[in-house]
Amino acid sequence: MAYGQVTQVVEAPASVTPKSQITVNATAAGSIAQLMVSDGQHVKAGQTLLRIDSPDAQAQLAAAKAADAQAASQGKNSSGGTSVLDFSQSESQADANAQKAFDAAQATANQIADPSIKASILSQITSARTQYATASSDVRTTIANFNNGLASASDVLGSLSDAQRTQTQAAVAIAQKTVDSLTIKASISGDVSLRSGVGGATASGVDVSSLLSQLGGSLGSLAGAAGGSLGSAASGGSGGTGSGADTVISQGSPVDSGAPLLVITDSSTLTVTAQVDETSILQVSPGVTADVQLDAVPDADYPATVISIDSQGQASSRGGVTYRVRLSLGAGTLGDGSAAPVPRPGMSAVADLNVANRPHVLAVPSAAIVHDGNQDTVWLVTSGVAHRHVVRLGAQGDTTVEVSGGLNAGDQIVTSGADKVHDGQKL
Repeated sequence: MAYGQVTQVVEAPASVTPKSQITVNATAAGSIAQLMVSDGQHVKAGQTLLRIDSPDAQAQLAAAKAADAQAASQGKNSSGGTSVLDFSQSESQADANAQKAFDAAQATANQIADPSIKASILSQITSARTQYATASSDVRTTIANFNNGLASASDVLGSLSDAQRTQTQAAVAIAQKTVDSLTIKASISGDVSLRSGVGGATASGVDVSSLLSQLGGSLGSLAGAAGGSLGSAASGGSGGTGSGADTVISQGSPVDSGAPLLVITDSSTLTVTAQVDETSILQVSPGVTADVQLDAVPDADYPATVISIDSQGQASSRGGVTYRVRLSLGAGTLGDGSAAPVPRPGMSAVADLNVANRPHVLAVPSAAIVHDGNQDTVWLVTSGVAHRHVVRLGAQGDTTVEVSGGLNAGDQIVTSGADKVHDGQKL
């Protein structure tokens, strides 16, 4: 027994991760009217990437405006002859339809993949809800005034029309946002990778025209014809014909609504994402250092440090659970001491995490340890006779193990063939 250094390492599969990466999807079906970037080009945040020509989006905007105009004129052209009961029923039915329409539109908007478009449309729906609540309150006040002889039937019909118009106006705003978003700009700086542009709604999950149908279709007799127009204006796209696996978009290419157009990758800062098994994760903490080896550069070492650890594990393909650990990545060094190549995002790697480093501890060869149930033992040699002796272990390296209790410096133990020794054996 002697003092020495023991380093415990946890090995984990890993991959190189960029600072950020986004997929830009088509906001409507149509064709690439103008492509302003090329594959591999570096772009800056805010730079215009492309413009989409979408007759469907323009038609949806026109239909939404027509529905809104019809809702506006309906109240002006309505005449008397409706009973108080009819007014109350109309107001109640309008409220029920409006709430269903807003709920359906919000559920659809929540499925939109593009975060900026999703947030913009959800904000518009929230605003429309608030405006409708105010207008609905005005309707109830007007009906009460009518009952007391202080308002006319046309006043009630006008207030009902104003309440219902909050939906058609929301549809117009959403359709206008879709048209505005046909000019696509970069949200981050990075390198461009062009995609095929086909694939249908599965790429982003939602066609915005369904939102317009949900808002416009609930207006009943007030805007029934326009609601039908909104439904018929839904995007047909290119039908997702062809996988597009070996092609990229170009000027004039047809694109489906929601299909991926390009990917922007910001590689200005690279990190490593490692998958650590649940049996080892409790030994890993922020600040732990690691040595990373890339499959692409097997003779190089890259220093890394643990930044964060996911609190939630995920099922491993090999069974059990793994936890995602993120590490900063430093410049690598080749075996001859020269600088290693800069990795690329997505490269496979192995991370050796140095979870314990004991520079001056009682250390024994790993082969000296015999595991007996839930106990760790060694063969302690006293006067030439081997006796089973329980020890407590600390850090466990590949070839040496720290003994944190049960032995003293200078003790003699069996270091090889320990599994063949029996208690009381003379050595």
